[in-house]
Amino acid sequence: MDLPPHESLNLPASDLERVVIVGGGFAGITLARKLTRLNKQVVLLDRHNYHQFQPLFYQVAMSGLEPSSIAFPFRKLFQGKNSVLIRVCEVEDIDPALSTVITNIGHVKYDTLVIATGVDTNYFGNEQIRKHALPMKSVSEALVLRNSILADLEYVLTAHDADRIEGLTNIVVVGGGPTGVELAGSLAEMRDHVLPKDYPEIDKSEMNIYLLEGAGQLLQGMSDNASQNALKFLKQLGVDVRLSAFVTDYDGRHLTLEDGTSIRTDKVIWAAGIKGRAFDSLSSDYYTRSGRLIVNRFNQVEGFDNIYALGDIASMESPDHPDGHPQVAQVAMQQGKHLARNWKRIAKGKDPKPFIYKDLGSMATVGRNKAVVDLPRTKFHGILAWYVWLIVHLFQILGVKNRIFIFLNWIWNYVAYNQSLRLIIGGDFRKRKVLDEELSRQAQD
Repeated sequence: MDLPPHESLNLPASDLERVVIVGGGFAGITLARKLTRLNKQVVLLDRHNYHQFQPLFYQVAMSGLEPSSIAFPFRKLFQGKNSVLIRVCEVEDIDPALSTVITNIGHVKYDTLVIATGVDTNYFGNEQIRKHALPMKSVSEALVLRNSILADLEYVLTAHDADRIEGLTNIVVVGGGPTGVELAGSLAEMRDHVLPKDYPEIDKSEMNIYLLEGAGQLLQGMSDNASQNALKFLKQLGVDVRLSAFVTDYDGRHLTLEDGTSIRTDKVIWAAGIKGRAFDSLSSDYYTRSGRLIVNRFNQVEGFDNIYALGDIASMESPDHPDGHPQVAQVAMQQGKHLARNWKRIAKGKDPKPFIYKDLGSMATVGRNKAVVDLPRTKFHGILAWYVWLIVHLFQILGVKNRIFIFLNWIWNYVAYNQSLRLIIGGDFRKRKVLDEELSRQAQD
């Protein structure tokens, strides 16, 4: 690989070991914060200049929270930590032979590389679905979804054709994991409590919310108790839940299932799968079928002494998790802390310890006073589970200011059921008009 003769990220020279971390998600920032106590130069690379709190993306999409409430600037997080250098860039590839990371603004040498890139939306090779469905793996995608939902409601007010109205008011969520369940529940609550206030001209009974899951139950990975109660809560909210429902196609107007069923909808929210991002320089031997990097019990990428992978992108086999750990924030944060501790042990001449995941439990919220919680020793649901969900997520948010704003938003929304964040920002009307014209031409042809 041909590289320029010098680095172009303007990093200061240092005699310290340089640790390059690719990705500022839960794993990346946890490790970077711990490394400020060690004698290392840390370079954090991310396409954004902020950390995103993914578990609350759906609340941004549903106008429940401002994007700034769940995003925290890296530079504010590491103020006064001169050993941490931040560069906003797109990482394009790595060159293990030259110990180099290649980005869209230049390249950077590393002594140790940590890959914590997380995962992307998986469309399972279906180009039609990728083109027309709406993903939600970033704050910006959550805003696009918010714009789309609100814009469609504005379109309904001036639509005359029954088929057009049906497409605008039917919303399909594909994927019955926590994201899909939480989105479907929020959409149902918006239909029942916000629609009559903001859009009294629209009959809320015309708005149908579908949740499609290819497996036989919701919330795979959680207990049967959680799955059954989540299903019960969603049905109480009027969500049309369909299990063992495999999506085969979506052309922007009709979603088709494997059994031949078709649903008329202009909006499909895709939360059905995730996959890792592969680097061209690493052969498929380094990855699992789902695109995760194969690592040993010390988070080293198999075959390399100075390349590590953490969080969702890492696949580590262990006695308790033979197929790899669940792709959740707790795993990412625990791996980041553990790796820092191991490096501290090595610096003291001690042997590193293998990673052991401590399962602190899992949870999902379905709506107001409706949630499910699985803890190691107990499982419960309902209003108590909902309070636990609120507290846990509130304290995981970075920044006292963000916590206060989110807490006040939640209190107001609970009391009034009426947020003032329903703004269409970003030109969604123009985008949808072009798409509508294209789809209309296809339908006529």
